[in-house]
Amino acid sequence: MTLHERTPQGLTRRGLLSLALAGAGAAALAGCAPRPTARGTATVRVWDPFQGADGARMQAMQASVMEAERDIRIESVTLAWGAAYYTKLAMASAGGRAPEAAVMHLSRLAGYAPGGLLEPFDLDRLADLGIRQQDFAPAVWERATFEGRLYALPLDTHPFLTFYDPAIADPAGILDADGGLGGITSPDAFLDAGRRLAEVTGDTGIAFGYLLDTAQAWRFFWGLYNQTGGGSSFVPGRRAELDEAKAAEVIEFLQQMMDGTVAAQRLDYSGGIASFVTGRSGMIVSGEWELPAFQEAIPDVAGRPLPTLFGTPANYADSHAFVLPRQIRRDPAVTDATYRTLAAILKGAQVWAEAGHIPAYTPVTQTAEYQALTPQRDYAAASEIIVLDPPAWFVGAGSDFQARMSDPLSSALQGRQDARTTVQSMLRAADVFLTQPEPA
Repeated sequence: MTLHERTPQGLTRRGLLSLALAGAGAAALAGCAPRPTARGTATVRVWDPFQGADGARMQAMQASVMEAERDIRIESVTLAWGAAYYTKLAMASAGGRAPEAAVMHLSRLAGYAPGGLLEPFDLDRLADLGIRQQDFAPAVWERATFEGRLYALPLDTHPFLTFYDPAIADPAGILDADGGLGGITSPDAFLDAGRRLAEVTGDTGIAFGYLLDTAQAWRFFWGLYNQTGGGSSFVPGRRAELDEAKAAEVIEFLQQMMDGTVAAQRLDYSGGIASFVTGRSGMIVSGEWELPAFQEAIPDVAGRPLPTLFGTPANYADSHAFVLPRQIRRDPAVTDATYRTLAAILKGAQVWAEAGHIPAYTPVTQTAEYQALTPQRDYAAASEIIVLDPPAWFVGAGSDFQARMSDPLSSALQGRQDARTTVQSMLRAADVFLTQPEPA
């Protein structure tokens, strides 16, 4: 389980610091300066926000690298997830005293690569290690690039999925011949499936916890909105644009869903999890990072990509990726060890997949070991249709933007305002970000 996906409350959301502030704070991170290698061993420092079970898995993957590559020592630093993590990374990069590598969400890349806070990857060096563009889903690789250069090396995709309990879904009659959700191809079909599930549970059909959460409502909306084919524009200095009619259509569907039978109208994140794992709901819309908890309660839990309800396959997701923060000087031997370390972690992502994450390096998903994982193999196709947050400097995981978009959506789902008013509120909130100066 990834801690940052489980902490929807209590975070102070801030944008990136400007380089001036970052430079002023860089002295506090002077200890991040590259350390000289000794006795032929290169030390590769890696920052990440992984705690809990995911943190243990990352440590295990790094230990495997050091066991195989005896001339590499990985110095792993885990920092608290949230705005503070990205602030520290920006400060270290701006001062040129950053670690050799760090984990970043792809949705945050637009706030780093244009400002010179990251260094691009050498594609030839990666190719020599067996890491090539064709080994990644196009949607993931595209978001990892800026101005034609690769600035992030994706480790995974972690999409917003549909999980369900076969013991409830089967008698509800909503499964296709393969035990999947192939018959759910429209908003009405989804609502009907929820009602059928509710008949079996005696409570609600679908769990979706969003109250007091800074991202859940946005994740669900943005994935479905992209299924409509509606366009968007979030260009600094201009007004935000959405297809307002299609955005309202999605919100109206979500309001229909929260009728107390298909789904509870007022449910927080933890309440949604509890409703599903105790059998009070037969299905849940949630991130794949919750899979270990689901499997503990429902050993044969099933999962599929979000059903295509509005015509165009699209699945909301983000991606953990490795980046090369800017350094004043890179030791060639340490740089070589850094590339070898990251390539080995990507190739060893079977361990990561066991937690529910979809390895971005697709050769892993094609192995017999991965294909033996259920339900991971059944939702891996979501990586081919992922939709991340809009590519703007102020958006992404843990951002104020997600919280500001979720606020009006939350009001709409509780029946406090109509769909069109909600769309206008979202656009006005986005306009505030677009008038702010982009950090240099």
